Amino acid sequence: MSDHRGPVRLGFLDDTPQGVDRPLLERALRHARARTERTGRFSGELELHVVRADGLPRGTARAVEVAFAELADSDALAVLGPAIGDNALVTTPLANARRVPTINFAGSERARGEYMFHLQIGSHEEEPPLLVRQLVREGHREVALVFERATIGARYEAFFDEACRSGGLTIATHIGLDPQTDPTPAMQTVLRRAPTGLVYLGLGLELPRVSRALREGGFDGARVCNSCGMFGWVSPPHRDALEGWAYIDVFREDNVAFEEARIALGLGEEDGPAGVLYADLATLAVEGLAHAPTLTRDGVRAGLESVKALPAALGQPGTQLGFGTWDRGALKGPYLVPRRWSGGRSVAWTV
Repeated sequence: MSDHRGPVRLGFLDDTPQGVDRPLLERALRHARARTERTGRFSGELELHVVRADGLPRGTARAVEVAFAELADSDALAVLGPAIGDNALVTTPLANARRVPTINFAGSERARGEYMFHLQIGSHEEEPPLLVRQLVREGHREVALVFERATIGARYEAFFDEACRSGGLTIATHIGLDPQTDPTPAMQTVLRRAPTGLVYLGLGLELPRVSRALREGGFDGARVCNSCGMFGWVSPPHRDALEGWAYIDVFREDNVAFEEARIALGLGEEDGPAGVLYADLATLAVEGLAHAPTLTRDGVRAGLESVKALPAALGQPGTQLGFGTWDRGALKGPYLVPRRWSGGRSVAWTV
């Protein structure tokens, strides 16, 4: 492939329920480009091409395949997205087959490959041990486990079960929830067992109904979920349902890079990581262009592999961004952050 001419096009595969905040993403890209321009490394004009996909779990894998094909058939040098783990798994073999460097921002470490890079917004595999450690530190010895019977929920459940075995936590009862099934009977089973805590794992689709059933049943134990608790930042119904729940997030207020990104993008405290993730996503994309030996798709793949040790806006202080040869996980260091919803605000989950 010859060197690129004209504006550099970046594709975006938009599969989130709330949709991409395009103005915010474009601000983040301009901010990242300004840094590379100041250092004389990349000053090309950027063009964003967004394609919407009504993908899994509510939609179809086929919708994701069609959207990615449209982006691959365009002259986009790289693709950003998708955001949902199931759709990232669908896209990974497509990115590799079409040789399109792609950065998903989902939670599955399996959504990685030669051309598929990964900005970890949560982790199906790394969150469960952290949840178990937090629960044990709080004095819990037995919890009820509720998980969604889908790819994401099953993955979380498997890793949580293993973490419990090695971490000294007993699962009193496993309850798998089918989509669109009334969870009330299952929650009644939980209440009869009277555990000191309940853990919910999955994408969070059924969490509002689970939370309501627990509240109506008078459950007063600890309520804990995975990074689906981050939906509280973008969905008022989820925020209401998550009141009192502990969960896993990917930001901390004392991360200097987080505060700098928040100010640069004009975000308020109420935005949390929902907007700041665009800062790290844009940084990776533009730095990949700046490091590319040629402005081709293969060149951008090589450029992304050369991104090293950049301060991450996401994660705890000291978290860094970077890739490498066969290294496709962007966030390095303590990027997962225990938090809880209290009084409509996300606060630290300290033990």
